Amino acid sequence: MTTTWVTAATEYQARRMKATAWHDEGVEDHALIDATLAGDRDAFGMLVERETRTVYRACLRILGRPHDAEDVTQDSFVAAYRAIGTYRGDGPLRGCLLRIATRQAFRKLAKRRPMADLDHVPEPFLADTRSDPTRLVAESETRIEIRDAVAALSEPYREVVALRFFAELSLAEVADSTGRPINTVKTHLRRGLERLQPLLASEGGHR
Repeated sequence: MTTTWVTAATEYQARRMKATAWHDEGVEDHALIDATLAGDRDAFGMLVERETRTVYRACLRILGRPHDAEDVTQDSFVAAYRAIGTYRGDGPLRGCLLRIATRQAFRKLAKRRPMADLDHVPEPFLADTRSDPTRLVAESETRIEIRDAVAALSEPYREVVALRFFAELSLAEVADSTGRPINTVKTHLRRGLERLQPLLASEGGHR
Protein backbone atom coordinates (compact mmCIF):
# COMPACT_ATOMS: atom_id res chain seq x y z
CA MET A 1 0.00 0.00 0.00
CA THR A 2 2.82 2.37 0.95
CA THR A 3 4.68 1.51 -2.24
CA THR A 4 1.59 2.25 -4.33
CA TRP A 5 1.12 5.61 -2.62
CA VAL A 6 4.78 6.55 -3.12
CA THR A 7 4.59 5.57 -6.78
CA ALA A 8 1.44 7.64 -7.29
CA ALA A 9 3.00 10.63 -5.53
CA THR A 10 6.14 10.34 -7.63
CA GLU A 11 4.13 10.19 -10.86
CA TYR A 12 2.09 13.21 -9.76
CA GLN A 13 5.23 15.20 -9.02
CA ALA A 14 6.68 14.23 -12.38
CA ARG A 15 3.55 15.45 -14.15
CA ARG A 16 3.71 18.71 -12.20
CA MET A 17 7.34 19.25 -13.16
CA LYS A 18 6.59 18.47 -16.77
CA ALA A 19 3.62 20.85 -16.88
CA THR A 20 5.56 23.73 -15.34
CA ALA A 21 8.67 23.18 -17.45
CA TRP A 22 7.13 25.02 -20.38
CA HIS A 23 6.19 28.14 -18.43
CA ASP A 24 9.60 29.67 -18.98
CA GLU A 25 9.15 32.50 -21.49
CA GLY A 26 12.67 31.83 -22.73
CA VAL A 27 11.75 28.42 -24.15
CA GLU A 28 12.59 28.36 -27.85
CA ASP A 29 10.00 27.57 -30.49
CA HIS A 30 12.03 24.59 -31.70
CA ALA A 31 12.00 23.07 -28.21
CA LEU A 32 8.20 23.36 -28.06
CA ILE A 33 7.83 21.84 -31.51
CA ASP A 34 10.22 18.96 -30.84
CA ALA A 35 8.43 18.18 -27.59
CA THR A 36 5.01 18.38 -29.29
CA LEU A 37 6.10 16.03 -32.06
CA ALA A 38 7.37 13.67 -29.37
CA GLY A 39 3.85 13.55 -27.94
CA ASP A 40 4.17 16.08 -25.13
CA ARG A 41 0.77 17.76 -24.92
CA ASP A 42 1.99 20.20 -22.28
CA ALA A 43 4.40 21.70 -24.81
CA PHE A 44 1.68 22.55 -27.32
CA GLY A 45 -0.54 23.69 -24.46
CA MET A 46 2.16 26.17 -23.53
CA LEU A 47 2.19 27.46 -27.09
CA VAL A 48 -1.59 27.90 -27.04
CA GLU A 49 -1.45 29.66 -23.68
CA ARG A 50 1.35 31.93 -24.84
CA GLU A 51 -0.18 32.99 -28.16
CA THR A 52 -3.97 32.86 -27.70
CA ARG A 53 -4.37 36.52 -26.80
CA THR A 54 -2.36 37.72 -29.81
CA VAL A 55 -4.16 35.43 -32.25
CA TYR A 56 -7.58 36.30 -30.84
CA ARG A 57 -6.90 40.03 -31.08
CA ALA A 58 -5.98 39.76 -34.76
CA CYS A 59 -9.08 37.66 -35.49
CA LEU A 60 -11.34 40.10 -33.65
CA ARG A 61 -10.01 43.03 -35.67
CA ILE A 62 -10.89 41.22 -38.88
CA LEU A 63 -14.21 39.69 -37.84
CA GLY A 64 -15.54 42.26 -35.37
CA ARG A 65 -17.48 39.65 -33.40
CA PRO A 66 -16.03 38.02 -30.28
CA HIS A 67 -17.79 34.68 -30.87
CA ASP A 68 -16.47 34.40 -34.43
CA ALA A 69 -13.00 35.45 -33.29
CA GLU A 70 -13.02 32.75 -30.59
CA ASP A 71 -14.06 30.09 -33.11
CA VAL A 72 -11.38 31.08 -35.61
CA THR A 73 -8.73 31.27 -32.89
CA GLN A 74 -9.53 27.72 -31.83
CA ASP A 75 -9.62 26.49 -35.44
CA SER A 76 -6.26 28.17 -36.09
CA PHE A 77 -4.56 26.29 -33.28
CA VAL A 78 -6.08 23.02 -34.49
CA ALA A 79 -4.71 23.74 -37.98
CA ALA A 80 -1.34 24.69 -36.53
CA TYR A 81 -1.19 21.46 -34.53
CA ARG A 82 -1.90 19.39 -37.62
CA ALA A 83 0.78 21.22 -39.62
CA ILE A 84 3.38 21.64 -36.89
CA GLY A 85 5.60 18.96 -38.38
CA THR A 86 6.12 21.14 -41.47
CA TYR A 87 7.58 24.04 -39.49
CA ARG A 88 11.21 24.54 -40.47
CA GLY A 89 12.11 27.46 -38.26
CA ASP A 90 11.62 30.15 -40.90
CA GLY A 91 10.63 32.94 -38.56
CA PRO A 92 8.93 32.83 -35.16
CA LEU A 93 6.00 30.52 -34.53
CA ARG A 94 3.86 33.54 -33.66
CA GLY A 95 4.12 34.83 -37.22
CA CYS A 96 3.17 31.44 -38.63
CA LEU A 97 0.19 31.22 -36.29
CA LEU A 98 -0.98 34.70 -37.24
CA ARG A 99 -0.66 33.86 -40.92
CA ILE A 100 -2.92 30.84 -40.41
CA ALA A 101 -5.34 32.85 -38.26
CA THR A 102 -5.71 35.82 -40.61
CA ARG A 103 -6.33 33.52 -43.56
CA GLN A 104 -9.01 31.61 -41.65
CA ALA A 105 -10.56 34.84 -40.39
CA PHE A 106 -10.99 36.19 -43.93
CA ARG A 107 -12.49 32.87 -45.03
CA LYS A 108 -14.96 33.10 -42.16
CA LEU A 109 -15.74 36.70 -43.08
CA ALA A 110 -16.48 35.72 -46.68
CA LYS A 111 -18.84 32.90 -45.69
CA ARG A 112 -20.92 34.42 -42.93
CA ARG A 113 -24.27 36.04 -43.60
CA PRO A 114 -24.43 39.86 -43.57
CA MET A 115 -25.52 41.22 -40.19
CA ALA A 116 -25.54 44.54 -38.41
CA ASP A 117 -21.87 44.89 -37.48
CA LEU A 118 -22.67 48.08 -35.61
CA ASP A 119 -24.15 45.87 -32.89
CA HIS A 120 -20.58 44.82 -32.14
CA VAL A 121 -18.76 48.04 -31.39
CA PRO A 122 -15.22 47.21 -30.14
CA GLU A 123 -14.89 47.10 -26.34
CA PRO A 124 -12.33 49.94 -26.06
CA PHE A 125 -14.91 52.31 -27.52
CA LEU A 126 -17.70 51.09 -25.25
CA ALA A 127 -15.45 51.49 -22.22
CA ASP A 128 -15.05 55.21 -22.91
CA THR A 129 -18.34 56.54 -21.50
CA ARG A 130 -17.31 60.13 -22.16
CA SER A 131 -17.28 59.58 -25.90
CA ASP A 132 -19.95 60.99 -28.15
CA PRO A 133 -22.21 58.10 -29.32
CA THR A 134 -22.35 59.58 -32.83
CA ARG A 135 -18.57 59.53 -33.05
CA LEU A 136 -18.50 55.95 -31.79
CA VAL A 137 -20.81 54.83 -34.58
CA ALA A 138 -18.80 56.75 -37.18
CA GLU A 139 -15.54 55.18 -35.97
CA SER A 140 -17.13 51.74 -36.00
CA GLU A 141 -18.36 52.27 -39.55
CA THR A 142 -14.86 53.35 -40.58
CA ARG A 143 -13.35 50.20 -39.10
CA ILE A 144 -15.87 48.03 -40.93
CA GLU A 145 -15.09 49.80 -44.21
CA ILE A 146 -11.36 49.30 -43.73
CA ARG A 147 -11.82 45.63 -42.86
CA ASP A 148 -14.06 45.04 -45.88
CA ALA A 149 -11.67 46.93 -48.14
CA VAL A 150 -8.75 44.77 -46.99
CA ALA A 151 -10.88 41.65 -47.48
CA ALA A 152 -11.50 42.74 -51.09
CA LEU A 153 -7.78 42.92 -51.88
CA SER A 154 -6.25 40.20 -54.00
CA GLU A 155 -3.33 38.14 -52.75
CA PRO A 156 -0.56 38.66 -51.82
CA TYR A 157 -1.57 42.21 -50.91
CA ARG A 158 -4.34 41.23 -48.51
CA GLU A 159 -2.10 38.89 -46.55
CA VAL A 160 0.72 41.43 -46.16
CA VAL A 161 -1.63 44.27 -45.17
CA ALA A 162 -3.47 42.02 -42.71
CA LEU A 163 -0.28 40.76 -41.06
CA ARG A 164 1.15 44.26 -40.83
CA PHE A 165 -1.91 46.04 -39.43
CA PHE A 166 -4.39 43.51 -38.02
CA ALA A 167 -1.73 41.18 -36.61
CA GLU A 168 0.72 44.02 -35.84
CA LEU A 169 3.78 42.22 -37.18
CA SER A 170 6.86 44.18 -38.17
CA LEU A 171 7.96 44.15 -41.80
CA ALA A 172 10.76 41.76 -40.87
CA GLU A 173 8.30 39.44 -39.11
CA VAL A 174 5.97 39.50 -42.12
CA ALA A 175 8.92 38.59 -44.34
CA ASP A 176 9.91 35.73 -42.01
CA SER A 177 6.40 34.31 -41.66
CA THR A 178 5.65 34.44 -45.40
CA GLY A 179 9.11 33.43 -46.60
CA ARG A 180 9.36 36.49 -48.84
CA PRO A 181 12.28 38.91 -49.12
CA ILE A 182 11.68 42.03 -47.06
CA ASN A 183 11.87 44.26 -50.16
CA THR A 184 9.10 42.17 -51.72
CA VAL A 185 7.03 42.58 -48.56
CA LYS A 186 7.54 46.35 -48.69
CA THR A 187 6.44 46.40 -52.33
CA HIS A 188 3.35 44.29 -51.62
CA LEU A 189 2.45 46.50 -48.66
CA ARG A 190 2.82 49.69 -50.68
CA ARG A 191 0.77 48.35 -53.57
CA GLY A 192 -1.84 46.96 -51.20
CA LEU A 193 -2.26 50.35 -49.53
CA GLU A 194 -2.50 51.99 -52.94
CA ARG A 195 -5.32 49.62 -53.86
CA LEU A 196 -7.11 50.36 -50.61
CA GLN A 197 -7.50 54.07 -51.39
CA PRO A 198 -10.05 53.72 -54.22
CA LEU A 199 -11.84 50.93 -52.35
CA LEU A 200 -12.27 53.10 -49.29
CA ALA A 201 -13.27 56.07 -51.41
CA SER A 202 -15.92 53.90 -53.08
CA GLU A 203 -17.23 52.73 -49.71
CA GLY A 204 -17.40 56.29 -48.48
CA GLY A 205 -19.30 57.38 -51.55
CA HIS A 206 -22.07 54.88 -50.82
CA ARG A 207 -22.73 56.19 -47.32
